[in-house]
Amino acid sequence: MTIRATVKGVGHYLPDRVVPNAEFEAIVDTSDEWIKSRSGIERRHFAAEGQLTSDLATRAALAALADAGMAATDIDAIIVATSTPDFTFPSVATMVQAALGMTKGYAFDVQAVCAGFVYALTNANALILSGQAKRVLVIGAETFSRLMNWKDRGTCVLFGDGAGALVLEAVEASGSSADRGILAADLNSDGRFRDLLYVDGGTSTGTTGHLVMEGKEVFRHAIEKLAETAHTALEKAGLTSDDVDWIVPHQANIRIIEGTAKRMQVSMDRVIVTVQDHGNTSAASIPLALSVGKARGQIKPGDLLVTEAIGGGLAWGSVVLRW
Repeated sequence: MTIRATVKGVGHYLPDRVVPNAEFEAIVDTSDEWIKSRSGIERRHFAAEGQLTSDLATRAALAALADAGMAATDIDAIIVATSTPDFTFPSVATMVQAALGMTKGYAFDVQAVCAGFVYALTNANALILSGQAKRVLVIGAETFSRLMNWKDRGTCVLFGDGAGALVLEAVEASGSSADRGILAADLNSDGRFRDLLYVDGGTSTGTTGHLVMEGKEVFRHAIEKLAETAHTALEKAGLTSDDVDWIVPHQANIRIIEGTAKRMQVSMDRVIVTVQDHGNTSAASIPLALSVGKARGQIKPGDLLVTEAIGGGLAWGSVVLRW
């Protein structure tokens, strides 16, 4: 008997405020065409004043639970992937736990920036396979608008706020690549590249800080590392790119998405793309794309998906799962 961590529900939440590219023309030297041509982004959502990362996460969690037909009391653990917590501590996950009325089980955060949701999924899978939990709520939630340097046109136009969530449940399976659920994962990091993408604040400065990015270098690493990690995870599952129904990538930049798909020899009509509507929502981007992809009717039961992401650290990884 093999246990698989199987997706039982998915949901997302986006703040009400939609910010089109044109809005940035008043604060930095940019234009709608400049932003679209370099990133593919047309609009993004920003959280309202007083609206916290935990608020977004809770709304996404409720949507995923409703999709799964479950209550919070059915969940054993909550993992939240975020780099924009409400506070240094307690974790966003424990605040979501309280907001959902879940008084048992456990909750914790994972921080791997844009790769956070892949890391969280892999940790949730390990908890389920080890018997530490039967059902895990995995959430990616961010309010990156609060980390922006509004004078840096190269970064402030790229990011948005949002949250997405999955409900994973332990299910008995055959142990073959035809099983539904998480089939394989691959995680990596290399701290030598930490200066390519970071926030210049924290306990070292006593400030929240702003996001700093060497865009060209991050782009170069992303194309190479994302295709490599996706192939590695597929090999672990005994599968190839030809078996993939959908790539669900981190939604950072359309050129990175296209470049990775090309290296994987997967056509763009098999890639879920939401970057035009959400911008880069960091750890929230993959679960957002999964939820939107299902809502659009693209992702269907039995489809083979590859999710892959890279973020500050550098940290990167991928998960292969059958929906």
